[in-house]
Amino acid sequence: ESVRLQPRIERHSSANERNQRLDQEVVDALVDAGIYRMWMPKEVGGVELSPTKSLQLLANVAYADAGAAWVLMATGLATGTTGAYIGDEAASVIYSDEGFGLIAGQGTRMGLATSVDGGYLLSGDWQFASGIKHARYIHTAAVIAETGEPRIFTLPVEQAEFTDNWDVIGLRATGSIDYSIREVFVPEAWTSRVGVQEPARGGSLFRLGTMNFAGICHAGWTLGLARRLLDEVAEQARAGKGRAGQRKGNGGFHKEFAEIEGRFRAAEALVFQTWQGVEQTLAKDESLSTREETLVRLALTNLTETGLEVANFALRATATLAIRNGVVGRYIRDMMTGATHLTSSQPVTEAIGRELLGIQPEHHWVFGDYVPQG
Repeated sequence: ESVRLQPRIERHSSANERNQRLDQEVVDALVDAGIYRMWMPKEVGGVELSPTKSLQLLANVAYADAGAAWVLMATGLATGTTGAYIGDEAASVIYSDEGFGLIAGQGTRMGLATSVDGGYLLSGDWQFASGIKHARYIHTAAVIAETGEPRIFTLPVEQAEFTDNWDVIGLRATGSIDYSIREVFVPEAWTSRVGVQEPARGGSLFRLGTMNFAGICHAGWTLGLARRLLDEVAEQARAGKGRAGQRKGNGGFHKEFAEIEGRFRAAEALVFQTWQGVEQTLAKDESLSTREETLVRLALTNLTETGLEVANFALRATATLAIRNGVVGRYIRDMMTGATHLTSSQPVTEAIGRELLGIQPEHHWVFGDYVPQG
């Protein structure tokens, strides 16, 4: 289905970037095709799509439009995992025929929640709310003042104030604007624990937890984007366009393309190998081991670095065509911007190394951090 939608999605890609939001036709097409239900529990009308199929779906959308794929992965993650981990009272409202809508927000920068009778008073300022312009609910993180416990809070978008300030070099189509919440009451049932891997509803897929779902998101996105850049370079060479066309008879260029193609395919293979192993664990209805969670992060960070290499190669290979308005330039800028996400940050990569070395055996992964157990 995602392949069938590619021409329709791509047709709006330039306008999406210009308007800093997805065209409603794109959102409606993804909703109508059931794609936004990929990670929702079956009990609330979802599909519970496997990790490897999810990777391919996201890659297909990213190949057509990286901005649309970023919005899909961000809102798909929030819409799906909220259904798995939130309380019954909230789920019955959010996933009803009248209540169902996309969920978006920010889960890494913490706000503050004060305990009151029946719930919490939530306040905070958040950035990078990808897809929020298309959402009905906000999914946002805060620390409970009395206990220090981090939780995810879900509430209607009308209860937040938004700042339309998405002035960036890449991923402009995502409209990842800032938002603020001040002393808004959120009932207990509309919250869930950060890092929970025992779902309230849904199958073994939700033993992944939110952060491992993010690993699927960013890997699938990068796979589609890098593949598109390599294909664009090859197409320009064959057509005799620009610098790639000028160099299509150059042996050094042939060698360089072969090497970057090989690095991309190796990174792609590691991603799928890793997630195939994860699927075997989930099939036994088990949670991931610490080493499996490390490998998920390793596969993503390795792919992200490879994606950056692809983008740099595409810039050199297409030269002035890349700096003009068009697919190659947009995808290069989107890759450079997407690579700054915390899931592939230096602290995460350093922690991956510590776990692989075995020098902190009593640690485990909590969200994006590698911390002592207990």
